[in-house]
Amino acid sequence: MLTAFLAVFPIFALMGAGFLAGRLRWLGSTASSELNRFVIWLGLPALMFQVIAEADWARLWQPGFMAAYALASCAVMFAVMAWHLRAGERVTGASLHGLNACYANVGYMGFPLCEAVFGRESFGLVSLSAITTVGLLFALGIIMMEVGRQRAAHPLRLAGRVGVSVLRSPMVLAPLAGGLWAATGLALPQPVSATLHMLGGAASPCALVAMGLFFAERRAEGGDTAAGGPPWGLVAVKLFGHPLLTGLLAWAVFQQSLFATGVAVLCAALPTGTGAFMLADRYRADVRGTSMFILVSTALSVFTLAGLIALLNAQGLGTAP
Repeated sequence: MLTAFLAVFPIFALMGAGFLAGRLRWLGSTASSELNRFVIWLGLPALMFQVIAEADWARLWQPGFMAAYALASCAVMFAVMAWHLRAGERVTGASLHGLNACYANVGYMGFPLCEAVFGRESFGLVSLSAITTVGLLFALGIIMMEVGRQRAAHPLRLAGRVGVSVLRSPMVLAPLAGGLWAATGLALPQPVSATLHMLGGAASPCALVAMGLFFAERRAEGGDTAAGGPPWGLVAVKLFGHPLLTGLLAWAVFQQSLFATGVAVLCAALPTGTGAFMLADRYRADVRGTSMFILVSTALSVFTLAGLIALLNAQGLGTAP
């Protein structure tokens, strides 16, 4: 319980700082949107480029692990999207729900939590989970939300518009550029790496503060951020369904070791990350509901992660918290 609580405490602390700043009017009325704009155009692209450009691909080459994590995440995303589309929701909203259900907060919570449970030898596998989450799932989310936003009579024209919009996104260009740099085999110059590290390190904190500011703005306007209550079924899919499917694919289909399966399951069991909030704000698609979903899934993950860590310790995979 302590390990899980310590992992999520900084998230609530940063959201609380944003909420307090908003309530006390320390920042301007557009602070939430402007902070989120910084994350989308500078912070997150810098992080994605650096992670992929500096990755040790020889050490990270674990195709079975990556396939299990990617397939499970995509299956959850598209299953949730299909469910909401069948219920009559538009593509943009259904895509956001799908992203909420599979976008684990690996970058911010995965490394410290897996270090506490498995040790630093798990970092290579956690990096693969982070690359899959940020590089694949985020890009899929952008593509599907662009599909929902664009309007064109002919399918080819629609595909062209979506392709142009996606390729203009810094969150798609950054990992592509990082991959091209990695292919050269050259190391990033130290000043460039330091700059990217500083920008990337600011991405998650700024997104969390922006979320707190958003809650404060809604409260000041008299809005009910919990209107209708959080979608408990979708929260259950994220905290239980996503890790369960990931574990089944890793262990039974791709025959990963018990250690690798444990890392994959723990990463998938993490609550929804801020990437979903960034896209919700950018596309103006249920920002309030996404913020509440992240808040609720993060709060409940204290208990679900504590139970999972206890189970992993019982299997002899981790150190007792």
